[in-house]
Amino acid sequence: MIKNKINILRKKFHKYKIDGYIIPKNDDYFSEYAKNDRLKIITKFSGSAGIAVILKKKNYLFVDGRYTIQAYQESSKSFNIIEIHKKLPHKVIKNYNLGYDPSLFTNKTLKKYFAHNNLISIGQNLIDEISIFKEKITKPFYSLEKKIVGETHHSKISKVASFLNSKKADFLFVSAPENVAWLLNIRGHDNPNSPIPNARLIIDKNKKIHLFSEKTKTFNIIKEKKIKKNQVINNSEFLTTINQLSGRNFIIDNKTCSIFYENIIKTKFKILKLNDPIYKLKSIKNMCEIKHMIEAHKKDGLALTRFIYWIKNINKKTITEVDAQNKLEKFRKLNKKYLFPSFNTIAGTGSNGAIVHYRATSKNTQKIFKKDIFLVDSGGQYKYGTTDVTRTICFTKQKLAIKNAYTNVLKGHIAVVKTNLNKANTGKKIDIRARKFLKKDGKDYAHGTGHGVGFFLNVHEGPQSISKYNNIKIEKGMILSNEPGYYKENHFGIRIENLVYTKKLKKKLSFENLTLVPIEKDLINYQLLDEYEKDYLFRYHLKIYYEYSDSLNKKERMWLASLI
Repeated sequence: MIKNKINILRKKFHKYKIDGYIIPKNDDYFSEYAKNDRLKIITKFSGSAGIAVILKKKNYLFVDGRYTIQAYQESSKSFNIIEIHKKLPHKVIKNYNLGYDPSLFTNKTLKKYFAHNNLISIGQNLIDEISIFKEKITKPFYSLEKKIVGETHHSKISKVASFLNSKKADFLFVSAPENVAWLLNIRGHDNPNSPIPNARLIIDKNKKIHLFSEKTKTFNIIKEKKIKKNQVINNSEFLTTINQLSGRNFIIDNKTCSIFYENIIKTKFKILKLNDPIYKLKSIKNMCEIKHMIEAHKKDGLALTRFIYWIKNINKKTITEVDAQNKLEKFRKLNKKYLFPSFNTIAGTGSNGAIVHYRATSKNTQKIFKKDIFLVDSGGQYKYGTTDVTRTICFTKQKLAIKNAYTNVLKGHIAVVKTNLNKANTGKKIDIRARKFLKKDGKDYAHGTGHGVGFFLNVHEGPQSISKYNNIKIEKGMILSNEPGYYKENHFGIRIENLVYTKKLKKKLSFENLTLVPIEKDLINYQLLDEYEKDYLFRYHLKIYYEYSDSLNKKERMWLASLI
């Protein structure tokens, strides 16, 4: 099936005078979890990040370190799999005429990955000609009240307008839907795992707004006075709107402003090389947002606690990975505030746990055997908050080598949450602390230690992260994941993940756990822990017990008490 699609695609090369075609993961809104997954259509690869290049005789799939094993399993029959951080596409593919869809790429991406090639813009997406995607009409956008978000949209618009004036810019093109959502305090139903509204926006230095969207989706937010009817414009009228604007300087988002839109703006305006300020503004949550995130994590933590007890004590029958993830979803759905998963659940037993973003389906699901360790990484969207948590679970006594690896991951996890942020104040510095104990044992992991998290938005957001490369200063109100791990290919995977928020007490900046979910203690080699780390675990589980004990049945409560 995939080979047939590739052959059909190659037959189009002559018409467009190209030697190859580039296919990204993202849609034209640059969403991580896009409904129209063209990359999967042509490669079978189901991960959340990747780029494929189909040439006349060869095919390449470039993925990051999270997805190398998964890519080999899903796509290696038809594609050469290359880890993109080790070898950029232009190191492999040179001096070709490469076609691309200008609505799916930014100039920054093409220059970074495909230098030394002749890039040819093709207005029609060639994958869509092979496999037609019928987009379902989604529900209208909706508003969030100030008591939920903590700040009016008028206040946010004023902040952005002030930024434009300070930079001598006339306009900002907000092309990331999550930034539109933050600015107007709206949400939508256009994404399977995030309540983002598929919309773009132009704001000027005088606070005037033009919202580009399907008009049928905006009735509610017009009624709720988030925007006026005459400010809503169809996407097809973007060029007309640009021609009607007066000014000189435009800021665009180099992460999500496609070449298609950039070229239209460039016909009339000078583009300033500045970042969309909303990324930074959005990353710093106010106390109202933090409060709702805390409550969402309490709800989520209760579901996870009950799930962990259930899976560790289900002795009468063998269950599969899909059974486990379905049961976890049922526990979450017991809370009326739960909406849907914040990403596809990763439930991997044994060797599947070594696939960082493995996804169990009815076709590939494995039985969970007592001798294996089980990794489950999941999250939810709640009214109102976004969660993401990973636990590694065992069912019988494990080998010392596995316990040592788990304990070193745990030590790194504790080191992150106990970081003195007045000293180690960037993700790059914190990342060193997370890997320190594994590296002493000659081990490491191929993903970042943590990512930023949105407030009732995307589970992955920037600009902050905990990684070898991130130099963004960690500030009060930022939320990040703390998820070191270790993966032995074809054997097992280990990851421990909490979400944390940054708080300031007097002059001290530190992390505080949002996630309250029991940590597997049967995998710990206590001889490797110091007293400080043992005390951390005691206090963490004591807090969980006091939070949930009244909501648990007697057996669940006794089990939880045994962890203290």
